[in-house]
Amino acid sequence: MPGPSSVLHAIEFPVLRRLRRRQVTVRGWCFDSSGALLRGIRARVGEKVFVGKRKQARPFIGRRFPELAEAAQSGFTIDIELPRGTSEVIVECKTDDGKWRELEKLSFETPRFLWPWQRTGEDHDYDAWVRNFDTLTPQDKAAALDEMAAFSVRPRFSILLPTWNTPEKWLRRALDSVLEQWYPDWELCVADDASTAKHVRRVLEEYAARDPRIRLAFRESNGHIVAATNTALESARGDFVIHFDHDDELRPHALFCVAREIAAHPEVDLLYSDEDHLDEAGRRYGPYFKPDFNYDLLLSQNVICHLGAYRTALVREVGGFRPGTEGAQDWDLALRVVAASRPERIRHIPRILYHWRSIPGSTARGVQEKPYTVEAGRAAVQAHLEQTGQAFDAVTVTPSGRVRIQWSLPDPAPPVTIIIPTRNFAHLLRICVESVLAKTDYPRFEILIVDNDSDEPETLSYLAGLAEEPRIRVLPVPGPFNYSLLNNRAVEATPHPVLCLLNNDIEILDGGWLREMVSQAIRPEVGAVGARLYYPDGRIQHDGVILGVQGCAGHFNKLLSPSEPGPKSHSDLTRNFSAVTAACLVVERSKYLEVRGLDEGTFAVAFNDVDFCLKLFAAGYRNLRTPFAELIHHESASRGEAEKTQAGLKRAMKETISLDAKWHDLLEFDPAYNPNLTLSDEDGSIAFPPRLEAAKLAFAPAQ
Repeated sequence: MPGPSSVLHAIEFPVLRRLRRRQVTVRGWCFDSSGALLRGIRARVGEKVFVGKRKQARPFIGRRFPELAEAAQSGFTIDIELPRGTSEVIVECKTDDGKWRELEKLSFETPRFLWPWQRTGEDHDYDAWVRNFDTLTPQDKAAALDEMAAFSVRPRFSILLPTWNTPEKWLRRALDSVLEQWYPDWELCVADDASTAKHVRRVLEEYAARDPRIRLAFRESNGHIVAATNTALESARGDFVIHFDHDDELRPHALFCVAREIAAHPEVDLLYSDEDHLDEAGRRYGPYFKPDFNYDLLLSQNVICHLGAYRTALVREVGGFRPGTEGAQDWDLALRVVAASRPERIRHIPRILYHWRSIPGSTARGVQEKPYTVEAGRAAVQAHLEQTGQAFDAVTVTPSGRVRIQWSLPDPAPPVTIIIPTRNFAHLLRICVESVLAKTDYPRFEILIVDNDSDEPETLSYLAGLAEEPRIRVLPVPGPFNYSLLNNRAVEATPHPVLCLLNNDIEILDGGWLREMVSQAIRPEVGAVGARLYYPDGRIQHDGVILGVQGCAGHFNKLLSPSEPGPKSHSDLTRNFSAVTAACLVVERSKYLEVRGLDEGTFAVAFNDVDFCLKLFAAGYRNLRTPFAELIHHESASRGEAEKTQAGLKRAMKETISLDAKWHDLLEFDPAYNPNLTLSDEDGSIAFPPRLEAAKLAFAPAQ
């Protein structure tokens, strides 16, 4: 029977009803708003019953319903196996009276025939991707050797390998992975940090006797990883150094791919690749498909990590590995090298070239294995900010162990104009304006409502009543709806140095949203700053814009639950995106005018924000999304019907074509998004096939 009206719920995943496989996990949340406790969650498919798991964290729901303890733990998951073809799933909750109540009926369609990479469960997508697109063959090696023979530049690599009591099995695998390199111009500089396990010296000397490119140093006393790595660095004679952990593995084509990138870009100072993990059985899992150089992401986590290749002379110039940074020594080095270099001299190779070994005690299993690494990373970021003279109030660690920088505001804080275009829909505008006034803790702001021919009595009455509020002005701009024009006219009407473009269907959640966004936007090198936006049901609406999605642009993590936040847990990381949505966008007025604002001729309604951000990007600014400004977006609620007309659809198509014509190269390859991730959806899942080539991609030429 249907659930009682007091039970609130949402199905967060899957969003699509046509699935690629028969195994699916239904995720969502539910609780009884009357205060009664729910007793269970399940799904029925025909005669089969699948029992779900409850009491999963949903902090967003808890904030919406603070008086109900169960709301913050209202999440659930139900693992289901569907039959072939079309099927109906009935999701039910067990109420306090012991009865099962229907929450929702879901209709799914699964394929009757599965391609090879679809014949596994969701958790094994990466296995299928590896088999089909990242398994090296003898033909791959032969082609690489032919290409290598034509290199005009042949860099020499010094692989720095500090060891200490490494289990023999993993030490041999690490050493073998170096010997198996296709590219021959390397030396392995091993520094053993006074191991007490006798097999370590025996194995190292055995391998050194086999290959003269392996050179050994045995330290007399244990000094920890920084001292050992600096010992290895002292003997390095190569053009580039690579830090290599003693129980990890290099892919056979790793040095070849790095050498080829250097040959194509001989001025490069720092190169880094994608990476994944190896479990104790040798199975690959947990890939990290990284963006191109992303400075603000590097300030939140060590995105360089493995495989990282650094110009040796520059490493020595900045002082090598810094004592006191143990646990984050490679992150600290990356930050100091970045400070001494320039972004155009940093290259990303979008291929898995390095395997982290996931064994007990390794940070490959998470920072909880070595808790001191969290504080070491925070300290490394703070030291970098101090070294580079950047103004900040605090460098802290989030509950998930990520680094957060709270940037400084000048005193007094710069005044901000919040620009809200509107036409009618007083109920939405009222929520927006009143939530801004009631919750925003920023000390100096005004609201400039741009009225585009409102004619509903309720809206006109509401606007008239705002005349008594000293922080609000109403600017009439008549004529056909043109979002770009409305904002441009508002910018002309304010002298304030900081602008906030805000949709009339936004609702403020947290008082610190504007302080966070302004502190980011006034950094000299930052262009547009975007926020994290949620749908009213708690799912993510905007987490940054991905270029090229479904041929144009889309929102990263769209429709996902905030507790299931896309690849590599980027949910609580500030990071650069090529574009962010203007539904909530903060930018300095001088930068807005520098790129001539929004294009009111070509992009009257759609993609004006994407075009604006790309103009800022082309002018040398970095756009970013902060997860520490969270708002609700009742997406396009005041424009939805207008966009469904023939005229609206025709205009949308024209603007899509115009965006592609103007920014085609960036839509083909978004530097803030990895080509191994899909453009078919907005969830950041793995691409089948990747976009480097539509075939075997192990060492396809770099873009």
